[in-house]
Amino acid sequence: MKKTAFIIFPILLLIMLSGCKEEMMNISSESTIPVRVETLELKSIREYVTATGTVFAAKEMILALETAGYYQLQTNPRTGRLFAMGDSVKSGEKLIVLTNPEYVNSIAIDSKKLNFESSERELEKQKAIYDKGGITLSELTAAESSFINAGYSYENAKLSLAKLEINAPFSGTIVQLDHYTQNQWVAAGASALTVMDYSTLFSDVSLPGKEMSIVSRNQKAEVTNFSSAVSTLNARIDQISPALDPESRMFTLRLKIPNPNLHFKPGMFIKADIIVNEKEAALVIPKDIIQEKRGRPTVYVVQRGFAQERRLQTGMENPDEIEVIEGLQEGDSLIIEGFETLRNQSRVNVLK
Repeated sequence: MKKTAFIIFPILLLIMLSGCKEEMMNISSESTIPVRVETLELKSIREYVTATGTVFAAKEMILALETAGYYQLQTNPRTGRLFAMGDSVKSGEKLIVLTNPEYVNSIAIDSKKLNFESSERELEKQKAIYDKGGITLSELTAAESSFINAGYSYENAKLSLAKLEINAPFSGTIVQLDHYTQNQWVAAGASALTVMDYSTLFSDVSLPGKEMSIVSRNQKAEVTNFSSAVSTLNARIDQISPALDPESRMFTLRLKIPNPNLHFKPGMFIKADIIVNEKEAALVIPKDIIQEKRGRPTVYVVQRGFAQERRLQTGMENPDEIEVIEGLQEGDSLIIEGFETLRNQSRVNVLK
């Protein structure tokens, strides 16, 4: 019996030593958990509602030929070659000229100009005679009427001649240019080109009716297109429809989007983050470091080499960040990497 006791005691001692060794290994393992931290500072946060849409040019005009003639595309003075799609144009710049001698002769503009000048001289003469009592008021009125009619006739002739030219209606970019051979006869009504000014864009987007109360005119928004080199532009709400679509229960608002460098192109599909709330100084942390424990959002901070569990009360949020109202304070060393395996009071090694 004593021999058996002597045999069991060393075995128990070995088991106890083994357990102590395993516990020490666990402690040692915990002491080497590497983490990265971020010192909490106050910063701004914005809360959004998000919609998607397509952007369009604020100005667009499709130009057609108002009369028939021989087509002559003009030279771009800035490139030294004929105007082409993608070229910038200035307001009033001559883009296309048509030649049609028969049409010009039918207008008889020189004759109408002479008639206008003659009626102007006649009116001045009749005014002088009327002042001397040489003619009646009725005769003076007839001279004035002839002058006015001659003026209308001359102005209409100039407008008719102007139809032989297509000028840029505003400063912008040629986005479509129909192809015709130089000096080709082109019929009246044929399409010619499209000019856009997309230095300012607009987009009509839809939101659920429940969000109508949190948006208003001139509210700021951030517009994103992931295929553009410049991914975000600042925008504002320009118009809001007061009516809901009876089927979708959505309402429409129009965004005005300054695009001074023309990085966004008309027709691009965009995401609009409309800012409905913002705070300039708040404790803000990344949402992806938050763990849900016992029904509360939880993070870890480092204190004296140990991970301290902090349960949070949160405020406004967006897809990436969230405001902390309680649970953290400015200057805390928030663990942002290596938190996945931590427990309260885990020993940590802060990586630089």
